[in-house]
Amino acid sequence: MKALMRFYSYLFHGLFALFMLGISAVAMTSGTPLRLEMLPWSGATGTYVLLAAGIIGIVVVLLALKGTLRFLFFLWSLIVFVMLVKGFFLSPYQFNGGFKGVALLTLGALLAILGAWFQMSRRTARGRA
Repeated sequence: MKALMRFYSYLFHGLFALFMLGISAVAMTSGTPLRLEMLPWSGATGTYVLLAAGIIGIVVVLLALKGTLRFLFFLWSLIVFVMLVKGFFLSPYQFNGGFKGVALLTLGALLAILGAWFQMSRRTARGRA
């Protein structure tokens, strides 16, 4: 069960980081300023923050898969969950029929924290013949 949760966590955050990269790349190439009301940034700043977050997310997932600096993956998972809760539920953001999707995304991020916690305690096979 722990291995399945770790896999889910890697998959969730890998896809989430790729989504952030994609959104920021589309915004940059089209010249359209980002206006995501759930984020504290907008315009060019929001685009660059989303691009940086996507790159950081990919690097953190790859490091966790490699077994290096696994605590960063757990920290990343917490940050993503907090930003989702803060942006969607603790801000003036208004839902226009998309509450179910946002609730599932937030629940998915919460479950991914569990997988990130499990990967922190994973033992590696280093030093074994």
